[in-house]
Amino acid sequence: MRVARSLIVIALLPLFAACQLLDGPRQSASHVGQTRMQGQLMAVGGKLQFQPCNEQRSYAVNDTGGTSVLQEFAHLADQQGKLFADVRGRIKTSGADSSLDLEQLYRVERSGAQCDDPNFKLLILRASGHAPEWNVKVSGKGMVIDQAGQPALAVPYVEEQLGDGRFNLSSEANGKHIELWVAPQRCVDSTTGSVQHMTAELRIDGQVQRGCGYFGGGRND
Repeated sequence: MRVARSLIVIALLPLFAACQLLDGPRQSASHVGQTRMQGQLMAVGGKLQFQPCNEQRSYAVNDTGGTSVLQEFAHLADQQGKLFADVRGRIKTSGADSSLDLEQLYRVERSGAQCDDPNFKLLILRASGHAPEWNVKVSGKGMVIDQAGQPALAVPYVEEQLGDGRFNLSSEANGKHIELWVAPQRCVDSTTGSVQHMTAELRIDGQVQRGCGYFGGGRND
């Protein structure tokens, strides 16, 4: 495995590409009929409503996936009772009534300009943490690592599936041994309070930094 990985890195580094198992959106059989959406989560008449980005219509939220969205909303909502939410589910319409059967909660954050993020659809994964600040953006072109006080590091990567939804992204480019370990588990950002659906651990030459992560629009697991 190490020999093969080294050959991949050496061959593709000048092109800033890697052996990508994450390349492009993909949808499991269990997600058929479900849609990934971003928008505003709000309380209306004592019930949760979801309004997709750039739409006027809103949908009553049914937590069919057991995501605990009501508890997350109550904990994080701002004074206006609104949050940004990144979700997956099924839209149902019957006459004037519309609802969202919520199956997956990718993240909830205090409202901002998230609907206008031009890079979301290109991202496969984003992970970040604090003390010190770090941020990793993964796309089909590679992995870009930003760390406080250091220049951005762009490297190719190889993915290894570990079972139970866990996986590892690794690279040995630029003389560094880099690993990003990701697991499906509720994670709260220690600074912003946002809730994301994965924990993340960045390891660079043995130095470990922990944080949270979520899938971008390039992956629909």
